[in-house]
Amino acid sequence: MTTRTIEFREALREAMSEEMREDLRVFLIGEEVAQYNGAYKVSRGMLDEFGPKRVIDTPISESGFAGMSIGAAMMGLRPIVEFMSWSFSLVAADPILNNAPKMLYMSGGQFGCPIVFRGNDGAGGQLGSTHSWCVESMFANVPGLKMAIPFTPYDAKGLLKTAIRDDDPVFFLESERLLSIEGEVPEESYTVPFGQALIRRPGTDCTIVSFGRPLYFCLEAAKTLAQEGIECEVIDGRTIKPLDIDTIVASVRKTNYCVVVDQSWSFASVGSEIASQVHQHCFDDLDNHVMRVHNDDVPAPYAYNLEQEMLPNARKICEAVRAVTYNA
Repeated sequence: MTTRTIEFREALREAMSEEMREDLRVFLIGEEVAQYNGAYKVSRGMLDEFGPKRVIDTPISESGFAGMSIGAAMMGLRPIVEFMSWSFSLVAADPILNNAPKMLYMSGGQFGCPIVFRGNDGAGGQLGSTHSWCVESMFANVPGLKMAIPFTPYDAKGLLKTAIRDDDPVFFLESERLLSIEGEVPEESYTVPFGQALIRRPGTDCTIVSFGRPLYFCLEAAKTLAQEGIECEVIDGRTIKPLDIDTIVASVRKTNYCVVVDQSWSFASVGSEIASQVHQHCFDDLDNHVMRVHNDDVPAPYAYNLEQEMLPNARKICEAVRAVTYNA
């Protein structure tokens, strides 16, 4: 394939545009996605190409446009619903959690809900407590939905195309802090399958598992630890539902140690679930318990220095790896 270097936001735009050209049932809806080219310029130029019937600006009413889009999906369309922030999805919790994931089951297979909910998840940079939610631990608990968290522009495009084609509701969690990063993306159309984790850095001494933006801190920590003689294997889970536990288990059976890095709060988190499954499958292979690195158990601070301290970072990850491998 021929590749070029583009931004994360451009990769998202290409995924949506390509699928909209291929399938007239696909449309984009959300706040400022049309006239303003997207709050973060992800949908720049899409209104000009597809027109106001397929790139639709909405009022500030997440519950309203999410519910309307679920109805459209039930009738055969394939909406892409953009939340400016996943923090704002909380006011749409009833339609997106109580309707979309349950519709196929409750209708006895008569009505599916092929819909993608996407937007920025987690701390975007001094946005305060109510605009910095990490929703994965809350929403992944609900049966009937799928959840993807891309880390690179390549995965952003490939996973989003897979999400748009999927017949189930997909929660697609992006990070505002990643939108400007650049990476190589093929010019040709491609998809990245759900449920296939990727080893971002091979290693032999400890397995580090994460999703999305925290992977940058994991790779930074792995580089630091390598200088100390600790070679970490860093795994990008890519999707939480479905979770590729097999890749994680195979790595832990090789390294005998595991650290899970999750940008959610620790209690009842995705990190907790992964740790539980690793303990279940690798009990005889582990030489210590699974260590977890999470956000501190406080609301996200506004002050920059406090926000950075609250989030998972390379220092915390290094400390966790040293502790679990007895190198503290």
